[in-house]
Amino acid sequence: MKYLKSLVIVLALLLVGCGSEIETNMSKQVKEFEFTTQDNNSLSSEDLKGNWWIADFIFTNCETVCLPMTFNMSKLQDKMKEEKLDAQLISFTVDPDRDTPEVLKEYAEGYEADLSNWTFLTGYDFNTIRDLSIDSFQSLLAAPPAGTDQVTHGTSFFLVNPEGKIIKSYSGIEDEVVDVIIDDLKKVL
Repeated sequence: MKYLKSLVIVLALLLVGCGSEIETNMSKQVKEFEFTTQDNNSLSSEDLKGNWWIADFIFTNCETVCLPMTFNMSKLQDKMKEEKLDAQLISFTVDPDRDTPEVLKEYAEGYEADLSNWTFLTGYDFNTIRDLSIDSFQSLLAAPPAGTDQVTHGTSFFLVNPEGKIIKSYSGIEDEVVDVIIDDLKKVL
């Protein structure tokens, strides 16, 4: 018994000392999807297998939280290039009726998005994206209240591993989110 306790303590110390793991706060598999990109191509969850990716939920005529979220995603993309970190960025629109591929492409250009690793997705109905947001990402999504066109949605960024499992969420509107995600990507890539 004494030997077993010593072994457990040594293993625990080794695991703590590794430093290659990130602190996770989620463990949820992304449900399969296949949607339309800003370039009118198809992108599926299967296409993303084998890649680390960061996801968020935005819409192009958002008057509040999408502005800092998309700005932070743009900063994240720039920082990933500087650090030579290879991960995909995925922005799902929560207003698919308005946000056509053409509208999303123009929106992406407004943020100088490099579309080689940042994809904007549409091509589904509102119920489909609501179900994906709530069921897979555990993120609120509700249709606009009467008299407005502003969709209610969560403000998180989500880190998804190469097996398609969401392992961590971050506040997408906080300035420091970029550095935190970069630190995490350095540990897993």
